[in-house]
Amino acid sequence: MVSEYMLQQTPVNRVLPKWLEWMERWPDPAALAAAKKSDVISAWGRLGYPRRALRLYEAAQVIARDHDNKVPREIEVLRSLPGVGEYTAAAISSFAFGDSALVLDINIRRFFSRVYDGIETPSSSPSQYERRIRAELIPQEGAKWAAATMEFGALICTSRSPLCEECPVKRSCAWRKAGYPKSEVKSKTQGWHGTDRKCRGTIVQSLRENKKLSKRALQKLWSDDDQIEKAIKTLLADGLIETTGQSYKLAD
Repeated sequence: MVSEYMLQQTPVNRVLPKWLEWMERWPDPAALAAAKKSDVISAWGRLGYPRRALRLYEAAQVIARDHDNKVPREIEVLRSLPGVGEYTAAAISSFAFGDSALVLDINIRRFFSRVYDGIETPSSSPSQYERRIRAELIPQEGAKWAAATMEFGALICTSRSPLCEECPVKRSCAWRKAGYPKSEVKSKTQGWHGTDRKCRGTIVQSLRENKKLSKRALQKLWSDDDQIEKAIKTLLADGLIETTGQSYKLAD
């Protein structure tokens, strides 16, 4: 569960060392639930989107209080936890408990799209129709299927330079039979430098390194005062920072 929260929007090589730190420091939900919020935000480090840390913290509190300190197995119960969406619930169900669940990460969706539909790149998010027809493909050993297709999409049927000649299902691949047509779907990558996300991240990182900072000190971190003002407001609204007199600090 911890790894799935961390892996949202963050690659494995950045997550792994932070995940090891977390599991040593907070080995079960009750341990995390008892932590200070500011410690949780600080421990999240540079994984990005620190709201995920708060949602994980809140989920741990619910699990410790309402589920006997055990991560629930049922998809519907998982979905009720803070920060758990459809994909995260399915991934926890499949990879933690070995249940058959429809896990649709981008690697799996790309594999399905090429092999079954003959389309190079799937849409930005799965439709209800896509979920329905993909669910029909899940075999009895659903957890193994999810892990295998995810690895296949990550290592063989990659976004760029897929290893088509090494592909074990190339003879039944609809995309190959169609002559590898290029998809009209353009991948969108969001910039980082100068964005609101970087501004927010800069503030949070500075407050990790300092117990508290004045507004003037925060303004010195960034060239645009309006952007700093907006970032402070959203960080306060998200519960990541709080005011203390005329200064700001990580939320307790």
